[in-house]
Amino acid sequence: MAEPVETIRSGFLGTVPHGFLGRRGGVSTGVAAGLNAGLGSLDDDAAVMRNRALAAAAVLPGAELVTPYQVHSPHAVIVRRGWTLADRPRADAVVTDQPGLLLGVVTADCAPVLLADREAGVIAAAHAGWRGAQDGVIAATVAAMEELGAVPARIRAAIGPCIAQASYEVDEAFRDRFGAEAGEFFVPGKPGHHHFDLEGYVASRLAASGVGTVDRLGLDTYSDPERFFSYRRSVHAGEETYGRQISLIGLPASA
Repeated sequence: MAEPVETIRSGFLGTVPHGFLGRRGGVSTGVAAGLNAGLGSLDDDAAVMRNRALAAAAVLPGAELVTPYQVHSPHAVIVRRGWTLADRPRADAVVTDQPGLLLGVVTADCAPVLLADREAGVIAAAHAGWRGAQDGVIAATVAAMEELGAVPARIRAAIGPCIAQASYEVDEAFRDRFGAEAGEFFVPGKPGHHHFDLEGYVASRLAASGVGTVDRLGLDTYSDPERFFSYRRSVHAGEETYGRQISLIGLPASA
């Protein structure tokens, strides 16, 4: 019997349809076995599309899945209607107030962030790696939500599975990119190295943008290969590719 799709939810987002999907369930095989949602992963495209459909059905059946072409940018786009895969904008966050749409981002160590202002009926999904977070993808996401009537203090956000500080060793040059902020988000590692708290850094960007409530799920992609895909783990293992998990949030068509 096939393994069921695992949907991880945040109590902070309440009844808003959402889920952080890992690798459990799905139809992919090989290195990217499971619920691989990454079209750039050297996986069979038909399997990836089937996995995306399984993920969408687990969160909001019947909704139209909308994902951007992610490029580690600070760009957020407002979505009024769905698009084809070929027409995806290059962006790392998607925002909507349209019922019937299911917003998604894919990750493999970077932080997926799902956001909602339930009173305004505005939602967003953001892909926040260190570069995008530092360059402003969180601020851009919140600003786009405000354009649609959201109030930052009412927004609730959840940070899903991402690489944990204990698993994220970086060198001095990486640490130096953060300047005065470095002391808060880095702890010493082996000589000349440090461990970076990506989840904590993303949470700080959410707070700086005025987001009222932030749920840090504390799930480490690197150290749990049965549950999550991880880019860094695949590199350390010398694998030719890696899978991506998808995180989803939507508004029911009846809303």
